[in-house]
Amino acid sequence: MALKKALCLTALFAIVTCAQQTKPANTEPTSQHQTELVLPYTPSLDPSAMDRTSDPCVDFYEYSCGGWKKMNPIPSDQTSWSVYGKLYEDNLNYLRGILGQASTAKDRDAVTQKIGDYYAACMDETEVEKLGAKPLQADLTAIHNLASTKDLATLIATLHLQGIPGVFNSRSTQDPDDSDEVIVNVSQGGLGLPDRDYYLKDDAKSKETREHYLQHVQKIFELLEDSPDAAKNNAGIVMRMETSLAKASLTRVERRDPYKQKHKMTVAELYKVAPDFDWNAYFAASDIPKFQVLNVGWPDFFKDVDSQLKSDSLEDWKIYLRFHIANSRAPYLSSVFVNEDFDFYRKYLRGAKELQPRWKRCVRYVDRDLGEALGQTYVRKTFSPELKAATLDMTRRIEDAMAIRIQQLAWMTPATKQQALTKLHAIRNKIGYPDQWRDYSSVKIISTDFYGNNLRAIEFESHRQLNKVGKPVDRGEWDMTPPTVNAYFNDQMNDINFPAGVLQPPLYDSRMDDAPNYGNTGSTIGHELTHGFDDEGRQYDAKGNLKDWWTKEDADQFVRHADCVVDQYAQYVVVDDVHINSKLTEGEDVADLGGTILAYIAWKDATKDMTLQDRDGLTPDQRFFIGLAQWACENNRPENERVNAITDPHSPGKYRINGVVVNMPEFGSAFSCKVGQPMVKPTEKICHVW
Repeated sequence: MALKKALCLTALFAIVTCAQQTKPANTEPTSQHQTELVLPYTPSLDPSAMDRTSDPCVDFYEYSCGGWKKMNPIPSDQTSWSVYGKLYEDNLNYLRGILGQASTAKDRDAVTQKIGDYYAACMDETEVEKLGAKPLQADLTAIHNLASTKDLATLIATLHLQGIPGVFNSRSTQDPDDSDEVIVNVSQGGLGLPDRDYYLKDDAKSKETREHYLQHVQKIFELLEDSPDAAKNNAGIVMRMETSLAKASLTRVERRDPYKQKHKMTVAELYKVAPDFDWNAYFAASDIPKFQVLNVGWPDFFKDVDSQLKSDSLEDWKIYLRFHIANSRAPYLSSVFVNEDFDFYRKYLRGAKELQPRWKRCVRYVDRDLGEALGQTYVRKTFSPELKAATLDMTRRIEDAMAIRIQQLAWMTPATKQQALTKLHAIRNKIGYPDQWRDYSSVKIISTDFYGNNLRAIEFESHRQLNKVGKPVDRGEWDMTPPTVNAYFNDQMNDINFPAGVLQPPLYDSRMDDAPNYGNTGSTIGHELTHGFDDEGRQYDAKGNLKDWWTKEDADQFVRHADCVVDQYAQYVVVDDVHINSKLTEGEDVADLGGTILAYIAWKDATKDMTLQDRDGLTPDQRFFIGLAQWACENNRPENERVNAITDPHSPGKYRINGVVVNMPEFGSAFSCKVGQPMVKPTEKICHVW
C-alpha cells in the first residue's frame, strides 16, 4: 500500500531494461579506467539555454528553454531528452568509470569485488551470446512438467521471486492501518503491455498497438523455437488471457484512491475470493514468514484469475507463463532476444531510433541490483558534507514556509490546520544516502556468470523484501539508490528522499546564487513536501496511517481548490488530439504548484537581509523563475508522449512550468506581464491549494 510519488520518474527511466546494444565483448576504453572521474558541469541557470526572442509573458517555457531545445536534439538511442535525462546520462558515464576501475582493480574489498565482477560479467557479451536461451531452460522445464492448474501456485511463486511478473504481483508493504508493521500485499498485474487501457480502448492507434504486440508475442515464441503457426496461435491465447486480466484491473486514476486498494483479509477469506488458486502453496513457496492478515489490492481482479483457472486449460496457462518468462528475461539473454525486446518496447512504443550501447544497460543493472554498494563509492566522490548540510538547510526553510502557508490558509479550519502541522513536523528528511548501507554479502557474484548474477541479485532482493513481513518497519530504509537522478515522497513512511544523484549541477549548483537553486532544487523539495498533502497524500496521517484527519467541510474545500488545477490541466494537449489526463496527473500538478510557491517564500526569507544583484541581465526574481523552468527543458518523441499520456502521472515539462507560473502573480510582476497575456490569469481564476 505504501505509495511513492517521484518528481520526474518518466518512461525514460522506467523502461530501462529495454535499452541495450549488441557489441563485441567488453570494449571498454582503458582511459575510462585510468583517468580521474569528473561529472561534467552545467550551471543551474544557463543563459544560452534561453530564447530571448520569445516573450516570457506569452510562453515562459519557450523563453527559458527554447535555446536548450535547439541545442539538444534527442539522441537516436533515446525516447526523449531532458535536463534530467542528460544528468542521468552523465551519471551513467561517471558510474561506468567507477565500475571499470572496480572490475580491474587489484586488492579489492568485498564491495568493490561485487560491483566490479557483476559489471565485467554483464559486459562479456561473447559469453551471453554463446548461451543463447539456455538460461531459461530450468524455468521452461518446470512449466512443461506442470501436472495440473493446482500446481501453478508453487511455480508462480518461484517466478515472482525471480522478478518475473506472471498473473499478479506480490510484495511486502506497510499495513495501511498501522504503518509500523509490515504485511503481505497481492495486487493486479500479469500484463505485457504498459497499461490495461491498451487492451480495451477502441481507437485506431490502440488497435494498431495490439496488432504490433501480437506480432511481438509471436516472435518471442518463435525465439523459443515454436513453429510460426504455433507461435501465432500461442500469441492469440496470451492476448485473450491478458485482455481478461485487463478488464478486471483498476484504471490508473482509480488506483490513485488508496481506499480502493485496501482490502485486508485472512488467507481463508482470500480463498473465498479465488478458491481455485492454491494460496497456501503459493505463500509457502514464497518463503514468507507466517502471517495472519494480508492486503488484497483489488479482489475483483483475483476473481477473474480464479475464473480463468476454471475456464482455461493447463496448456493455455503453460503458454501464458512461457511467454512471460521469456519476455521479462529477454534483456538478459542473447542479441536476438535483446533486439526483439527493443524493437517493440522502445522502438515501436516509444520511438527510439537505435539500441543503446551495452555498457549503459550494464551500469543500470549494477545500480539497480547492487545500488547501495555502488552508491558508497559514488557518494564519497560526489557528495560532500557541506553539500548535504546546504540542501538540508534549504529543506528546513521550505518546511518552515509550509508551516506558515498552512497557518495562513483561508479555506481550512483551525482543527484541521493543527493536524496538518502535526503531519508536517513529523516528516523525515533523507538527504543524499542512507545512514546504514545495505549488506550484499550473501549475494554470490561470479565474473563469468551474468545471467546467474542477475538472477541471484533479484532473488536476494525478493527475499529481503518478503522477510520484512511481521517485523517492525525500518524507517531509515531508502527506495532509491544514491546515484539516482530523482526524488520521492513516501506516504506511509511520511518522508521525503533526495538521493545524491539529484543534488548535482545543473539541478543543485553550489557555484550559483540562491535564486536559481531555490527555483530548481527548492521547488523540487517543495514538490515532494506537497505530495504529503496532495489528493493521495492528504489521506495519510502523521504516522503514515490511512486515516481521515479532515473535517468534511475542509475536505470539500480541498477538492474544490484541487479541481481548479484539474480543470486547468485538462485543457492542455500532449500530442495530436490527446489531452492530459488531469485526474491522473492531479497529484503531480498540485505538487508542482505548491512546491514552487513554497520555494519562492523560502527563498525570499533566506535572502531578506541580503542585497541581491542582477546577473546576466536578469533580476533576482527572474532568475528564480528561470531556474525553475530550466530543470524541465526537454524534447520528446511523439510515440513516447502517447505512452506517457496513458501511463505517466506527470504532465509534460512545458505545462509543469507554464501551468504553474500562470497561478503566481509574483511571476507576472517579475516579468512585467500585463493582464490578458497568456501567462497571466485573471485574479479570480488563479488556482491555489497549498
